[in-house]
Amino acid sequence: MHATDPSPIATARGQPLRAGRMSGGDALVESLRRWAIDTVFGLPGVQLDDLFDALQRQSDTVRVIHTRHEQGAAYMALGSALATGNPAVFAVVPGPGVLNATAALATAYACNARVLCLTSTIPSALIDREYGALHEIRDQLGILQRLTKWAARATHAGEIPALVDEAFRQLLTGRPRPVALEIPPDVLSQRSLVSFAAEKPALVQPALDPEAVTAAARLIRESREPLIVVGSGALHANEEVRQLAHLLQAPVVSRQLGRGVLSDRDELAMPAAIGNDLWKSADLVIGIGTRLQQLREWGQDARLKVVRIDVDPAEMSRLAPPDAAILAEASPATAALTTALKQQGEVGRPSRMESLRALKHRFRTEIAETIQPQVGYLDAIRSALPDDGVLVDEMTQVGYSARYAFPVYQPRAFISSGYQCTLGYGFATALGAQVAVGRRRVVSVTGDGGFLYNVQELATAVLHRIPLVTIVFSDGHFGNVRRIQQNKFQGRVFASKLHNPDFRRLAEDFGAVGLRAQTPEELLQLLRGTLTADQPALIEVPMDIDAVASPWKYVHSRRVRP
Repeated sequence: MHATDPSPIATARGQPLRAGRMSGGDALVESLRRWAIDTVFGLPGVQLDDLFDALQRQSDTVRVIHTRHEQGAAYMALGSALATGNPAVFAVVPGPGVLNATAALATAYACNARVLCLTSTIPSALIDREYGALHEIRDQLGILQRLTKWAARATHAGEIPALVDEAFRQLLTGRPRPVALEIPPDVLSQRSLVSFAAEKPALVQPALDPEAVTAAARLIRESREPLIVVGSGALHANEEVRQLAHLLQAPVVSRQLGRGVLSDRDELAMPAAIGNDLWKSADLVIGIGTRLQQLREWGQDARLKVVRIDVDPAEMSRLAPPDAAILAEASPATAALTTALKQQGEVGRPSRMESLRALKHRFRTEIAETIQPQVGYLDAIRSALPDDGVLVDEMTQVGYSARYAFPVYQPRAFISSGYQCTLGYGFATALGAQVAVGRRRVVSVTGDGGFLYNVQELATAVLHRIPLVTIVFSDGHFGNVRRIQQNKFQGRVFASKLHNPDFRRLAEDFGAVGLRAQTPEELLQLLRGTLTADQPALIEVPMDIDAVASPWKYVHSRRVRP
């Protein structure tokens, strides 16, 4: 590693470093490399000088994507984590920098994303003194602890490797959620003999209990109309879920975060808009990697039995105690459940394919007739985007409609902000997703309101040659705010009208491709060109807000059981 004085116990050249005299910044970069981190999103500042200097000297192994705003850096890490399932890292200065990144951390928490926030503090000797040091805020570590699964502070350069190891252990075991590490600027610049453990910490997951699997299988065998609900915890268990669903002839219902666990080409795959109706007659639900909020929102009675598969013990009984619970990761647990069902004898479920195919066809016909022009534009995007392409939604009328109207064929091919519904997250998150997936293509669907939250990251896209295609649906309003006001206040609206730039020219001024489409057909043609180009592009689609159908009939849950 550059700028180190290896101790006699360091390993041979080219092997992982075990010990060396180095700065805290070098120790941090070496620790990230130890966990195969090759990209850091960030914004430099005086408290991070020694980290960014170390990153510069390791630029052949760790790429830095520097942004125009801390929010952009944090959202880009979020997009990278959501698109791959792997840990992603961002670095921001303390105080205002951390506060600018908190919306992304809250979204990462809601979406179960493996995001590591690296930040600094004021000088160690001044912490908690309230002298008014540069970027000082009260109890920054406490703020981070409330937004993450785990957060800690290094007090010496020698502590950094162990703390980074613990950060990644937290990211990669149990329920994935963001973590944070503070390193004061004097610790980042401190030179010390730093040791690295010979082995990374063991990534231990809950042991699969065969008795719990057997009990769940027995309960499932007694059901006649089972339903499977999947969330983001099942994204890595798509094949296991498919096998279980087909064995049971059970529809697989997903909201935003579980889209793609079962390909929408499969007759058993159902968006929540259809699953809400299926919930009425189900006699058993199997929740896999999901909070299973349907129990609260759609209703539960004595006839509905519940089986839970989750890696988070806190989720098992948060809403109501399940009839059977398997504490484990989704993939091995679902596979074991399928095996146990087969071992207990012939399952013998009649095929439901024809009836479910007809149900999906009726639903598609209905939304194609009633949710326009959104469905037309989503169909155009789906036609142009390859099966492995990624769509990142936003809090906009097309984005809301995409939750049930955009077919998803692979896990992690549809990115949403979960229960946070974070306005403005989409564009920067999509940039991070595009960085992470490489040659696969990403499309960002956003509104004119949300897009301007992070419009400055167009500069980042051009500077770093990130070939994201962004579609800005421009209606001159915070459209959902306006719709709610109209319904709630007898047509009165306020503070929802927007003044917009010419988005096509704006993109060109940044150095990106700027285009405009007036119809779904025009959008399809433009997408076919921009999705094969190696540069960022923005396509503005003007919309008449009064002509846009409300998507909410199929988004809002309906209670269908007592």
